[in-house]
Amino acid sequence: MQDRYSGEQILVFSRTLLEDLGAFQGTSKEVSVYIDTILSKQNNHFHPRAAAEHDESLQQIIPYVLFRHEDRVFSYVRGTGAGEARLVGNRSIGVGGHINPCDEDPAGARGGSSNKETYLRAVRREIEEEVEVSGPFEPRVIGLINDDSNPVGRVHFGIVHLCDLTGPDVKRRESQLTQSGFFDIEDLRVRRRSELESWSALAIDLLEDAPRPT
Repeated sequence: MQDRYSGEQILVFSRTLLEDLGAFQGTSKEVSVYIDTILSKQNNHFHPRAAAEHDESLQQIIPYVLFRHEDRVFSYVRGTGAGEARLVGNRSIGVGGHINPCDEDPAGARGGSSNKETYLRAVRREIEEEVEVSGPFEPRVIGLINDDSNPVGRVHFGIVHLCDLTGPDVKRRESQLTQSGFFDIEDLRVRRRSELESWSALAIDLLEDAPRPT
């Protein structure tokens, strides 16, 4: 198998673990049931991405970060050259990507029981690589995604974060994020739902009752 990912290593956990915790289709808001166990070092490992992309016994851990301002959400179309070629041309409301060894703290990598700190560093890194956010923001987890309806979904497990912003202060950094800007949530959820990639179509429903900061 040709390694089109240039030897990239990504954080994965076993499908068996998900089934033990309770496999679900679509979204789950029972975050505490899954996240601490999945991010425990004893339950995950770094694995070659080239192999993991076609191995349904593994789940790739993916942060999926949404940016909301009032009743609008940041959205874009995945252009040619996007990291996941199978999603090119789809509209998305999430930014994020894989967790790599570069996200480990060199001191923490030698011990400890959780990869949560590694994961949180990856969340920030992915945001900074893909978009520029002018105002303050704090990603908070609002749900999980497991979508077995297509080959891409069957090898990925999403942790959905929401950042509520004081203004529409997000601009793309990566050229692959085309046709970007803030779009009306209800318009995307209903009239333009067919344009959304499968994870975005699932994640946008999590926004319906996601509380806003006081």
